[in-house]
Amino acid sequence: MAKKLFVGGLSYETTEETLKETFSQAGTVESAAVIIDKMSGRSKGFGFVEMSTEEETQKAIEMFNGKEIDGKNITVNEARPMEARPPRREGFNRDRGFGGGRRERY
Repeated sequence: MAKKLFVGGLSYETTEETLKETFSQAGTVESAAVIIDKMSGRSKGFGFVEMSTEEETQKAIEMFNGKEIDGKNITVNEARPMEARPPRREGFNRDRGFGGGRRERY
């Protein structure tokens, strides 16, 4: 069964292809993704790599945790399941733009 790894501390120049090539040294890479900021279109500095077996997952952690990719030391560990977040209640307000808490209008 495939296991997903969290890869943190990535350089903004690191691509999905770089992750695939690097982690393929530990085994078969099922998928690799660099998380991109929607507003800026730039990397958020972290991503996920999915290895094909548990053994390859452990090998990748041992091989790459604390190692340098594209000039930055990365953190590699097993990804945790995404936690459910409450829906955002605030949206665009004509008077205040995108805003935080509610306040009385004077």
